[in-house]
Amino acid sequence: MTNNSNERNKDMIPGRNPVSEAIRSNRPIDRILVAKGEKNGAIVGILAKAKEKKIPVKEVDRAKLDYISGGAVHQGIIAFAAVKEYCCVDDIFACAQDREETPFIIVLDELEDPHNLGAIIRTAECAGVHGIIVPKRRSAGLSYTVGKASAGAVEHMNIARVTNIAATVDELKERGVWVFGADMNGTDYNECDFSGACAIVIGNEGKGISRLVREKCDVIVSLPMKGKINSLNASVAAGILMYRAMKDR
Repeated sequence: MTNNSNERNKDMIPGRNPVSEAIRSNRPIDRILVAKGEKNGAIVGILAKAKEKKIPVKEVDRAKLDYISGGAVHQGIIAFAAVKEYCCVDDIFACAQDREETPFIIVLDELEDPHNLGAIIRTAECAGVHGIIVPKRRSAGLSYTVGKASAGAVEHMNIARVTNIAATVDELKERGVWVFGADMNGTDYNECDFSGACAIVIGNEGKGISRLVREKCDVIVSLPMKGKINSLNASVAAGILMYRAMKDR
């Protein structure tokens, strides 16, 4: 078995009874995969409990479950445990208030690579960020791999999971937060002032920030590029901007 399989199995919960018990015991669950067309009464009950607890559920081909489970008996359903419970956006603002600081928030718009998420969490904790916001769908979750890549920083960081990033950006702006979107063709980051309440939006590794979220940002901020490659790794770009903001703050 490969190291990737070992890491995958650390947060995988296959089978109806194990998944049901994990939900019942309030274990933090990142997401649930269920076989397409699965109508078994037990699974219907599990999915109802998952919906009640707002756990994301995705239907996939049974062959994918067979592959992911690595031979374990999954009975048409697999849950993935989170290394830590998610908080809410209010908890991030409360953290800033407790520290007597203006809010400093990172928003991740469909970031998918768990290693990038872990690296961003690690840098955010070092830079004094009060919390990170991620979407419920099309995003890396708080898996074992993320926890490992964060070098333990995930235990000290508020991470909120929301249904809609664009709507959450609107909420942040209503609460007095200035929103900076990291993207191409924006204002040089050295010309920006991050000293007040601010949020930095980092987009998807390939597509960047979605059009709607980009339009809602107060400022589009860019990093100068001198080489032939026109973009940085998401976690590297996030790290540069976080430390630039920390300097202002």
